Formats: sequence, C-alpha cells, structure tokens
Amino acid sequence: MITPDGTRLVRDHTVYSCVTGSRAFGLATEDSDTDRRGVFLAPTPLFWGFTKPPTHADGPADEQFSWELERFCELALRADPNVLECLHSPLVERIDATGRELLGLRGAFLSRRAHTTYLRYAVSQRRKLEADLRVHGAPRWKHAMHLLRLLTSCRDLLRTGELTIGVGDAREPLLAVKRGEVPWAEVERRMSRLAEESDEAATRSPLPPEPDRDRVEDFLVRTRRASASAG
Repeated sequence: MITPDGTRLVRDHTVYSCVTGSRAFGLATEDSDTDRRGVFLAPTPLFWGFTKPPTHADGPADEQFSWELERFCELALRADPNVLECLHSPLVERIDATGRELLGLRGAFLSRRAHTTYLRYAVSQRRKLEADLRVHGAPRWKHAMHLLRLLTSCRDLLRTGELTIGVGDAREPLLAVKRGEVPWAEVERRMSRLAEESDEAATRSPLPPEPDRDRVEDFLVRTRRASASAG
C-alpha cells in the first residue's frame, strides 16, 4: 500500500481551508503575507498499513499548512490558539460537507482550558521578546503586536465564551505597536494587565471546564467510517 504524500492529500482531500493571520485579524498591511491553514481527511484505508498518512503537511502554496483531521481535533480539544483561530477564521476559501460539520462543532472545542494554553503560549512568546530586547536592544515589534492581540482574544473568550478573531477598533493601536511607536515599558504594562484580566475572567467564565470530547470523537469516528465505506 502506497501512502500519498502530504501535497496530494491536501490537494485531493481537503475538507476545510481558510486564511488566517493578519488578514483574518484585520491587521493586514501592504506587506502582509497571506497565511493559509486547512484540514484534510486522509482516506481511512491509508491507516490499515504499516505506514500511516502524515499528521500535517506544508504547502503546496507558500505560507500554507494543513493538519489531518484527527490531529486537528486533538489540538483543538487542547485549546491550541493557532488551531482555534483557524476554526473561527472569517475568510473561508474551501469547505465541503465534512468541513461544515467540523465548523458546526466549534463550540464543542471551547473550554476553560484556553486560559492555561493561551497564557502558557503567551509566557513563552514574551520571554522571546525579552531575549530580543537584551540581545538586540529592541523586541520584534510585530511579534509584540500579535502577543497583545492573542492576550486580548484570550481575555474576551474567557469573558464571553466566544472566540473573536477580528481586532476591530484595536487595529490602529496594535499597528502602532508593530511600528515601534509604543515604548516597550507600556507594551509590557498592557501585556501584564491583559494576563491579569484573563486570570480574573477564568474564575467566572461561561465556558465549561472541559471541551466536549465525546461529541468530537463521535464526529471523527463517523467520518472515518464513511471514508472507509467510500473507499
């Protein structure tokens, strides 16, 4: 049995793809890349041999990355920020019936786990910014902007139970950070405040403590069975 490479799986078996990053957030400028993310469903018979299909694939286009459906669901259940943002992108480029059912499960993936996952990611990114400051005398301002956006998204998700992708009226203040117009001390203050507000929101969030794993697993099993029957 020959396992198709990632490019073929993305080309022939994508169930959902979208644009993420600055263009989805409302932060795009003339020099912004177009980041594409997607989900492909590897045909079930490919799992029956010793060599399994890949869990993810780069390309075939520049700035394009895709996950196999099971891996995507695993990461979403852990509240991985990149995966959840992919699920909630307003810029959908390709979708089929399986992809629409996946989007219909968006609420099943959301839980208070986002508090831990998002803030852990934020801490790691802040340390990188601080390292850049020590070595180069300045942080990577674009990354600082995106960290502020992510912290705001986390706080609002915990407060409302809904994940908002677009930055709305915060566009210009965030772009000012990207341009290096905001002192680092002020950026640090904003980051700390957002983290504290997220901690506070987590204590009374409308989100459930855990995601609805059973509902997601039911979807995955049904999808695998349908693929096996079709094959």
